Parts: sequence; structure tokens; C-alpha cells
Amino acid sequence: MIENTHEKHIVKKRFFDSSATLKLTNILTNQSVYSANYNSEENVNSKVERFNTKVRAAVDIVAPEKTVKKSSSIVIPWKTQRVSDLKRTCRRAERKWRKTKLAIDYERLKVKITEYNNTVRLERRCYFSKLINNNASNPRVLFSTIDHLLNPGNSKECLLSTSSKTCEAIAVFFNQKINDIRNNIVYLPNTKDPPKPQYSIINKLESFTRIDLPDLHKIISQMKPSTCALDPIPTNFFKEVSGVLIDNVLDIVNSSLDMGVFPDCLKTAVVKPLLKKNNLDPSSLENYRPISNLPFLSKILEKAVIMQLNEHLNKHAILDKFQSGFRTNHSTETALVKVVNDLRVNADRGHLSVLILLDLSAAFDTIDHNILKNRLSQWVGLSGSVLNWFESYLAGRKFFVSCGNYNSKTHDILYGVPQGSILGPLLFSIYMLPLGQIISGHNVSYHSYADDTQLYLSIAPDDPKSLDSLTQCLTCISEWMNSNFLKLNKEKTEILVIGNNGYNEAIRNKLDALGLKVKSEVKSLGVTVDCNLNFKSHINKITRTAFFHLRNIAKVRPLISSKDAEKLVHAFVFSRLDYCNALLSGLPKKDINRLQLVQNAAARILTRKRKSEHISPVLMSLHWLPVSFRIDFKILLMVYKALNNLAPSYISECLTPYIPNRNLRSSTECLLRIPRAKLKRSGEAAFCCYAPKIWNSLPVGIRQANTVEHFKKLLKTHYFNMAFS
Repeated sequence: MIENTHEKHIVKKRFFDSSATLKLTNILTNQSVYSANYNSEENVNSKVERFNTKVRAAVDIVAPEKTVKKSSSIVIPWKTQRVSDLKRTCRRAERKWRKTKLAIDYERLKVKITEYNNTVRLERRCYFSKLINNNASNPRVLFSTIDHLLNPGNSKECLLSTSSKTCEAIAVFFNQKINDIRNNIVYLPNTKDPPKPQYSIINKLESFTRIDLPDLHKIISQMKPSTCALDPIPTNFFKEVSGVLIDNVLDIVNSSLDMGVFPDCLKTAVVKPLLKKNNLDPSSLENYRPISNLPFLSKILEKAVIMQLNEHLNKHAILDKFQSGFRTNHSTETALVKVVNDLRVNADRGHLSVLILLDLSAAFDTIDHNILKNRLSQWVGLSGSVLNWFESYLAGRKFFVSCGNYNSKTHDILYGVPQGSILGPLLFSIYMLPLGQIISGHNVSYHSYADDTQLYLSIAPDDPKSLDSLTQCLTCISEWMNSNFLKLNKEKTEILVIGNNGYNEAIRNKLDALGLKVKSEVKSLGVTVDCNLNFKSHINKITRTAFFHLRNIAKVRPLISSKDAEKLVHAFVFSRLDYCNALLSGLPKKDINRLQLVQNAAARILTRKRKSEHISPVLMSLHWLPVSFRIDFKILLMVYKALNNLAPSYISECLTPYIPNRNLRSSTECLLRIPRAKLKRSGEAAFCCYAPKIWNSLPVGIRQANTVEHFKKLLKTHYFNMAFS
């Protein structure tokens, strides 16, 4: 059942006024949480519990929890007390004028109405400005908030009639879903992993290093403002009063690292169900996605650990070279640039390419803890208190579902890495370490981003039997995943055959015979890839989505300033125009012009210019590079980073420095060798060909810039002069 949209319901809320931070600081200063003794052997669990109890008691004094009635009807957020008072004044003036019909009363009414309208505009502009500034770096939250204001009926929150029974039903459903997936996996205990790497035996990480105050300050400053219901204090207020709590937090973190114990009270997650799409049936539990949230102390502790774990992994090159998920200097764009470059090179040789996108069902939630501990010990080289800490971190996990004021019972989490955690994605990458060796053993290329794995194989026209290695590889992958409690969803696994020659149809038929469906286009890491690598479908989707957002921005444009409108354009439009635009190199000008029309429309909405006015002066006034220059800018920035060890090694391997046979002046100009391409469209569009070509055309001073920021500044000035000179 869906709740009545006009029904009033009771909610519990804390009200923090402008003086709350100062009051809370004074209370915490006068009543110290506990004396931080770094040599104390007190149980870390009791330290965390005492910390939470004392902080929660101080918050109860400053902002006690109150029960209020909240109406679910539409609320105008910029309707302040001043706006309400002016509206009442206008009503009184109107009633008096209607009673007297005097000209002087009519003039007073007009003055009051003008004052009221101006105040509404000011309050509305201030509200939107604050909203945009607070969420400028989070387009998803910004879009959902703006969309809710423009379309109040479109809410993705849980629409089920909330009660304790409903929360319990959702919790049981989420838990049972994981159990069903694991039970349906045909476990193969005799399947062996590839040989373990030698570095796991030689290089051990036995103990953590204590962190100091500067490191802890840095960790806290980088934390997102999201707050968990189990937190004793909202995260934003914690940051403001962290000065009086920093010693206690440091003691908790270092005690946990020394003892190799993760506090039990930080292992419980609050899960909120979120409707996947607005058009789905809200009465069906299958249409909800569990959004997990953990206490902020848990995230601080995880951040302190991941810093040292990453240092160990990077020092010994333990992580898979072709795993780009959640790694410094790696991204979805670098992963796709590598894959598309290889596909274009294969096409330039006249070869077919088969691209397979593997799909896993709830991969993060089905991980077996015993196998993960073995990976941490045998593959990563963890031992001693470090391994004990991770065992403690994984054991005893719990969750409960929260909807409004109702909660479910607490349920145990027996499998998987903690959702919403900082360590979760990295632990998953470690769990998947053997997969890369299995794929490489069949001479199949691959690339992974978290749980998204892409396999691709080049097939020569005179060797169609080479597809057999791919089918054997898929069989081995399936067996390995079954033995590691990972479910490969063959129904959602997508296949794309790239290239056109006489063997194309034969390859398709062979794949269809294996029960694998071949598609004309697939979506990989947010980019639609087609069988011709012309990205027309991807451009279609970009333009359609961008114009949708531009129409929404046009609705609120009269309500906000130019500066705030530009932030919306960058968050909603340019984030799509610039996402993985390095893949669009070498495309026909007519396709790039379609994206240019989007940028032109955004400029006109922002500056309120007519369609008949020339667009170049408008772009120049906004300091916006045209789309074609933005593509080249992204590629050149990637080249600069690759040449200065700030990009993944697989990007650097695509580039070859130019070394002349004789000692020439060009040997010091940082030039790149341009590979020869057989076919103009596929060969010259490949990253390994296109990037060196535009890199060598740059002035020497830009190529030899000292820092990334200096390079970006010089390159933008250079391209700006080229575009508008």
C-alpha cells in the first residue's frame, strides 16, 4: 500500500541552531569524553562505546530529539517567516482596499505586493544558490534535489506503507536473496587457483603503523558529510567540533591498529531501501535497492587502514595491472581507452574482435570470508596483527532496515564485503586476483573495473578456430567463479562482434550455438559501444540526456544567478559531454557537431542569447573550449600524465618516445613515435596513433611543462587562441 500523500506522520528530529556548535564545543571541553592514554590496554570496544555515550549525551543537551508532525504535502522550501509575514500584510492591504476603494489604499497594496515579490525572488535565489553550492561536486544529489523541486511527485524513496513488519520483510528479502544466489551456485571444491605469486611469501605486512594527528585531520577533512543513524553526532557537526574530540578518536584508531581488533559496535550497517526507478511497482520488494550506511568512526578507521594497505599493494605491484577500479590515477576512461585502442588496432589489421562483457549477480555480497582471508594471507602477504584486524573486520557483521521511524530486527551478515564501506571495493579486487591469471593463460585480453570484466579476442581472417580459446577461457572462468561463490549471469552477459568481413556471420553463429547472444551494441562502463566503433548510439544518448537537463535548467534559470546556473550546466551537461570523450577521437566532424549543438544550447540558456546570435563570442566570453578541442585536451592531458608516471602503465605502453638514430635537436623535444596505420578511420583513430600525432603538433614549451596544472594552463591558452583567433 502507498501512503496517503496528504497524511501527517510523526518524525523524530534534532534542531541545531546557529549557536549549537559553540555550545557543543563548550560542553565537550568541560566534560572530557575520557582521558586519552595511548599506552592503555583497555578494550577498544569499551573505548568506542564510552565515546559514543558521552558525545550523544552532549548532543542531547544542545539539540534534544523532538517529536514533530510532518506533512507529506508539498512544502515550499524558500517560504521563510519573512515571506509569510509579507504575504499576510498583502492580504490585509488587499482587504482594506476592497472595503474602501480608495486610491491611496490601492497604491499601498501595489507597494506591498512589489515588496513581497522582490522578497520571494531574493529568498528563492538564496535557497537555490545554497543548494547548488553545497552539492556542486555531487551531480547525483543535485539532480535528485532539483528534480524533486521541479517534479514533486517523482520520489524514489520507499513508498511501501512503513511499519516494523514492512522493515522486517524487506530485511528478510535482502538476506534471502543472497542466500538463494549462493545456494544456486554449483560449488566445485576441486578447482584450483593459479600458482600464488612469490611476493606474497617474500614481502609481508605484519603490523600497522600508528597514525599521527596531521594524518587524522586529513582523513576527517576528506570525509563526506553523509551521516548514519547510529552516529552520536551528525558528521558536519563532528567536523566542526573535531578539535575537542581528535585526541579520543586518535586513541581509538591507534588502539584498533595495535590490537588488531575492529570494534564490534561499528560493524552494524543501517540499510535504507531505495526504489531503483520511478516507473517500477513500489509494492514489489524486488524493485528496491539496499543502500547501506556505516558509522563515521568506522569510515575513519577504514581510511587509516586503506592508506597503509594501498602503500603495501603499490610498493610490491600486487594488484592486477588491468584492474582499474578504485585505484589512484585509474578511471573508467583509462580502462575504456585501452580497450577501444586495442579493438581499433585489431580492426586496422583486418581482424575481427569479439568483446564479451561478463555480468555477476550481487558479486560484492556473495564473497566467502574464508577464501578472502586466504587471498589476504597468501596473495597479498598479510600476517600478524594486520591479518587479525581484517579477520575481526569481516566477522560479526550485522544490519537492519530503516524506513522512517521504523526499524527491522538486526540480522547477521555471513558473506560479502561490507556495503557502503571504504575497504569493500579494494577487498573485492583482492578477492578477484586469480581471475586475471586464468584469462591470460588462454591468450585472451581482458580489462576489469571492480566487478565489470571485459574479455576481447582478435581473430585473424585465416584463423577462425582461434575462437576456441575464448570458449575454453569462458569455461574456466565459470568453473573458477563457482568454486569462489560468484555467480556468472549468462543471461545478462553481452557479446559484441567488431569488424566486417566474410567470417563475421560464421563467428556470430558459433557464439549463438554456445548459448551466447550477440548484440549490435553494448554498454560498457557507461559508454555505448557499437560494432563499428563509430559511437553514434553513444552520441545519441548524450544529446538526448543533455537536452533533457537543459530543459530543466531553463525552468529554474530565471530563479538563479548566472554563476549558479553555470554550476548546474557543468554538473548536468558538461559532465556528460566530457565523460570518456577521449574515445571520440578521429570521428567524423558531423558527429562531433551534434555535441557542439548541445554546448551551444547550454551557452545560450546561460547567457540568455537568441538562436540568431553568433555563438563564438558567447563561448569566448564564457571561456568554453569547443567540443573538438575539449576532446583533444583530454587526450593530451592523458599523454602528459602517462609520460610523467601519473597514469596507468597500460596507457604508457601505448606510447613510444621518438628516439632518432642520430643526435638531432628533436631528440630533446619530448616527441612521440607515430605508428603507421593501414586504414584511415580505424587505424588513425586509435589512441596509439591519434595521441602522438596531436602531441607532436604542440609547441615545445607546452610539452615540457613542469607540472600538470602548468600543462593544463598552457594547453588551454594555446587551444583558446586556436579556437577563437
